[in-house]
Amino acid sequence: MELMEIYEAYDLTGCAWSAAQLAGCDPKTVRRYIAIRAAGGNPHQPAPRPKAIDAFLAKIEEKVDRSKGKIRADVVHKDLVAMGFAGSERTTRRAVAEIKAAWKAGRRRVYRPWVPEPGMWLQWDWGEGPRIGERRTQLFCAWLAWSRFRVVIPAWDQTLATLTSCLDAALRRLGGAPTYLLTDNPKTVTIEHIARIAVRHPQIVELGRHYGCVVTTCEPFDPESKGGVEATVKIAKADLVPTHANLRAAYGSFTELETACAAWSEHINGRRHRETHRPPIEMLAEERARLHVLPADPYVLALGAERLVCDDRTVRWGDVRYSVPPGHEGQTVWCRVHGDELVIVGRSGTDEQHGQHGLRELWRHRLSVPGRPRIVDAHYPEHEGGNGPKAPRPRPRTKAEEAFLAIGPGAQAWLIEAAATGVVRIRTKMARAVELASLLGAARVDEALGLAAINGRFAEADLASICDHLALHEHAGENTRVDEAHSVQPGTASWAAFSNTNSVKGDHS
Repeated sequence: MELMEIYEAYDLTGCAWSAAQLAGCDPKTVRRYIAIRAAGGNPHQPAPRPKAIDAFLAKIEEKVDRSKGKIRADVVHKDLVAMGFAGSERTTRRAVAEIKAAWKAGRRRVYRPWVPEPGMWLQWDWGEGPRIGERRTQLFCAWLAWSRFRVVIPAWDQTLATLTSCLDAALRRLGGAPTYLLTDNPKTVTIEHIARIAVRHPQIVELGRHYGCVVTTCEPFDPESKGGVEATVKIAKADLVPTHANLRAAYGSFTELETACAAWSEHINGRRHRETHRPPIEMLAEERARLHVLPADPYVLALGAERLVCDDRTVRWGDVRYSVPPGHEGQTVWCRVHGDELVIVGRSGTDEQHGQHGLRELWRHRLSVPGRPRIVDAHYPEHEGGNGPKAPRPRPRTKAEEAFLAIGPGAQAWLIEAAATGVVRIRTKMARAVELASLLGAARVDEALGLAAINGRFAEADLASICDHLALHEHAGENTRVDEAHSVQPGTASWAAFSNTNSVKGDHS
């Protein structure tokens, strides 16, 4: 039987008894449905029946209201049993669930939809990144609200210097700065609350002034104000942190994590967003027109901690000395840790646009431990040889020394080698060399002195002998150093023959 047939038959006849005959049902059924229609009710909804818990509903409502919807059904059931309720706990649970739903319906918090504007909001937050070895990492996540462009930068910690460096890198990756920088209330941004008013960190206020932005914080438990970056953190952790779900291998170094974060950002910003139906990279190109220009130099806190370059051309970081390129002695530089490296930034050159010294990266060192300084030989061009013995430099103090060294570089080499070898009567031999230079010419004597130094010929007549050899031969020939393999001492082979002769004579005798 169709309900509409009953209504149609009653509207035709106007009589419940006649409509029942036409519809094929009982007249009382016709009267009941007509009464429900006349009262504006729902004929398909069953009529409520009295329940055993109806007498206790007022008490349940009281408990739900006093607990602000937090009380558990099992606690309510114990109280009702003590009051004489004989029903089951299942009945109590159903009643408590209905009353809680009604209580929350009248107190539900309604959020106003947050509609972003281009060039206005950049949100950032932190998420715990993967471990590299036994060391924890952090993921700095930024979200440009209108274009939905995401930036993820790995870091070792959440300190103020690291935060400033990450913000500067994110803004330069976006190509401009928005009006507001929004985050939650960490100690690096909000140092305390007074009457629930957030007190900003002075360095963060200066950072905002440097980039032309207003740093603001969201209200607690307000998903509409910072939900975009919260989703960015959730997605980045799900994709970048190795788990059994994504089967990503562990990272061997901080550089691998940086490469993975850059690839993730490029991938997610290049695909179609479900909200705008456009890739964020395309929308960022439009939003850049609403971003204001960034200053040429980053905020000084982003460069790291200040260090003074000592006279030995080094800075100290973590009780370890690191060398700095020449030209910065006595100047202030900035040091910060980036991955496994120490980045040293200083002022060098002149900025033509601003007329002042510009900032640039001076050097990067691998991090070390106390007792193992990082010294680069290229930073000390005036000290050749590193930590080895320093080659002596002849500096004449008398006229005789000046005359000898004026012969040429060969004379300098001869003096250095002769002094190191412990040659005696050096001054006499130097005077003899000066006499030969006046007779034979300084060039020939200088060449002879150089050959003598190379071959270790420092005897009285060696210099004159080498000069005679150079006069007879155009080229010096192969250098032969005096040693036991090239001795002028006659051998004993002839004595062996003489011994054999004597032995033969003895046999005949």
